Amino acid sequence: MRAFRDATGREWEAVVGRESWGTVVAIFVPKIESGPPRQALMDVSSADEGNRLLLEMSVEELQDLLVESVVKPTE
Repeated sequence: MRAFRDATGREWEAVVGRESWGTVVAIFVPKIESGPPRQALMDVSSADEGNRLLLEMSVEELQDLLVESVVKPTE
């Protein structure tokens, strides 16, 4: 898990998740304010690789991935 602030100062937590079809995604959850979680596809072959990548990303890279994300479907 990574905690970071977006370009507007809003706090987020990012974790790696896996979709039912095996796709690895970064899931972004607002830390303080309420709001829907967001997700972005990660170009990795496993959740372990996704976790390593998430930990190695700079804040700017996390911010860029958040900008590319979409609201996570609830179903």
